[in-house]
Amino acid sequence: MIHLRHGDKVAVVSLSAGTLGEAFCSHQLARGVERLETFDLEVVFMPHALKGLEFIKTHPKKRAEDLLMAFQDDSIKGILCAIGGEDTFKLAPYLLSEESQAVIREHPKFFMGYSDTTINHLMLNKLGVPSFYGLSFLTCFAELGETMLAYSAEAFSQVFTKEAFVYQPSERWFEERMDFSEQSLGLDRAAHQETRGYELLQGSGTFSGQLIGGCVESLYELLVGERYPEEKAINETYQLFPSKSQLADAVVFLETSEERPTPEKFKDMLLTLREAGLFDGINGVLVGKPQDEVFYEEYKTVLIDCLEGELPIVYNLNFGHAYPKMLMQYGALAQVDVSKQQVRIERV
Repeated sequence: MIHLRHGDKVAVVSLSAGTLGEAFCSHQLARGVERLETFDLEVVFMPHALKGLEFIKTHPKKRAEDLLMAFQDDSIKGILCAIGGEDTFKLAPYLLSEESQAVIREHPKFFMGYSDTTINHLMLNKLGVPSFYGLSFLTCFAELGETMLAYSAEAFSQVFTKEAFVYQPSERWFEERMDFSEQSLGLDRAAHQETRGYELLQGSGTFSGQLIGGCVESLYELLVGERYPEEKAINETYQLFPSKSQLADAVVFLETSEERPTPEKFKDMLLTLREAGLFDGINGVLVGKPQDEVFYEEYKTVLIDCLEGELPIVYNLNFGHAYPKMLMQYGALAQVDVSKQQVRIERV
């Protein structure tokens, strides 16, 4: 079972954007380290993690070297992504060589991130490493308010146990910040009472299956290469998109990014994913709350239109780009019971 222990050393990596290395993030860098230390973790940064936006963008091989070094170092027990981005697919040739695959398989450990990190999760999933779609250093541990968001902190605290994750809706949800400057230190996010809970859009409210999924835009880009034409070729070469065998009797989890796609774009992406077989043979779909609840009702209509039938769809879960966040472990058995407003994830 993949988990952490208090006292462990965890490494921070920048696998997509190099934002964390910029001077304007120095106050967030310090805050994130302090927060992780409250969990009795020793925080280290891999050699290139703090080299900034331009370096990280132009050196995908160095990003991959950081991740491989973190996996190979047995003193490091966990790996945290600094933030997402848009081009972590460029690491595939370096991470999926025979030599690199052997390194990762021989040194499996805790790995967590979300957003563009979806692609890294899919790479690890191919290698049998059950990683966590959850929190990132910059957006979660470096939260500028007086405290880390309690629901997110509690979700992370469970990785120090071997018990199943048992989730219910957060009592509150939080808006994204407009100002991340040092002047915002100590200022809490705007909060709203949760009134909807987990919403069953169609199908049975009780189902189970092994988790796989991620950010809708990330999965879509693998198939079409809209931003980077080479991404489609990378996917075809390394077969990153979930396979038919991975999807058999699975529970697919999906969420939209901070770009807040229009309902029309959301529909286009879902139809593309459907055509690629993402919803074939699965047991259900879990959908994260849209950030700031933008297009909340419209997305529900799109989901029903695109996935019409008896396939269970449960909406408004606390994962992804909305706040706060729960942790979804790839390959773990999720047991969903909407009547109990509960998702139970059996750890692997």
